[in-house]
Amino acid sequence: MTLLEVKALKKTYTTRLGGHLVPALTNVTFSVEKGEYLAIMGESGSGKTTLLNIVASLDQPTGGQVLLEGKDIGKIRERDLAEFRRKNLGFVFQDFNLLDTFSLRDNIYLPLVLSGMHHEEMARRLAPLAKKLSIEDILEKYPYEVSGGQKQRVAVARACITDPRLLLADEPTGALDSRSADQLLDLFEQINREGQTILMVTHSAKAASRASRVLFIKDGEVFHQLYRGGRTNEAMFTQIADTLTALATGGADRG
Repeated sequence: MTLLEVKALKKTYTTRLGGHLVPALTNVTFSVEKGEYLAIMGESGSGKTTLLNIVASLDQPTGGQVLLEGKDIGKIRERDLAEFRRKNLGFVFQDFNLLDTFSLRDNIYLPLVLSGMHHEEMARRLAPLAKKLSIEDILEKYPYEVSGGQKQRVAVARACITDPRLLLADEPTGALDSRSADQLLDLFEQINREGQTILMVTHSAKAASRASRVLFIKDGEVFHQLYRGGRTNEAMFTQIADTLTALATGGADRG
């Protein structure tokens, strides 16, 4: 079942002085199936972050459509967008985006508080999630009192507690050491196996090697894609690294 459809997406920015048009996305089309784990890769300036922002309804395209379960998110009224995000999307960012004045528990609860949920239901949702993410013992601490890996696990809990249709991750391992990154990627694999659809933007071939499909963006277009098939993580990593090298040197075929 198709969850997300991106159709002929275009995004053009105007320079600050208004003299030039800069294309960020020129013609991006792809779909994501429910339960899929998709990684998007590309060099800096390739358009992948712009693409993620549009899918997240944080930016508007110049042309094309983004459909979530058939609903055109570009037609959602501005005043309804925040509610749409809370109900449908979970976000995991490179820099965690936790509030230092809130305990970790309250950071996780925040999207539920904004939606008006009762405290008893919030606690019921958090209990199994905290156990799965191994954060039960730190919920009363504050972000500045825990490690980067713990912060990111809390961020994952905040993203997942709303039971989102789509989990969006922007360079989720970028601020983590290698051990914490591996732990986070293990968690992503686990929640994906449990049915969570994930769309992740990353520079890391190691992170992308955990996905079921990798989409490569170059010059604002989908240039290439790679399916896992029966590959191991190690074989997937090698294939991704080879593809990135080929893209950088102009040796890969578009497709």
